[in-house]
Amino acid sequence: MLVTLRPWTSDDAADLMAARQADPDLDRQFGDRPQSLDEYERFIENELTVEPGQEISLAIDVDGRAIGCVGVACERGDKPADGDRRAWVHYWTAPEHRGSGLASRACASLVTYAFSQMGVTRVELGHRADNVASRRVALKSGFTPSDDGAPAPRNSRERFAVESHQRHASDPAPDLRPIPILL
Repeated sequence: MLVTLRPWTSDDAADLMAARQADPDLDRQFGDRPQSLDEYERFIENELTVEPGQEISLAIDVDGRAIGCVGVACERGDKPADGDRRAWVHYWTAPEHRGSGLASRACASLVTYAFSQMGVTRVELGHRADNVASRRVALKSGFTPSDDGAPAPRNSRERFAVESHQRHASDPAPDLRPIPILL
């Protein structure tokens, strides 16, 4: 099995559409868009992009097929006076690949890249408090629970409680096999 992290392409639209349709949680995250294959292609082109040094969304590729996504986005604007450049990470995998460890490896790999190549000093993530799988991914990829008291964000349909986590550049790297990043 060959696993890489790589930029999304319009050729991945069918894989993205299938993953979303197979999982009500992903469907909830996407909201009412996209619907058609053309809309997924435009979504990839407009939303799942690579902006070096600022924002990266990568396909988790297994043997040439996009089976998930991992992304990191840095705070916009100038670097804070305290030198603490923060970023936010997100991840998901298609239902048939959950529990394989790929999301943890992908998350850890991209966060290490953000520390070494993007000048990030702290990465944060949040997930639904009742999402045990996302919590497991966060912990396995080296994050520690944060006591920042994350607010409950509002999406288009409901409010929900969020658990937040953080990882600092000075924290020990998790003992996970890295996934090559092809940029």
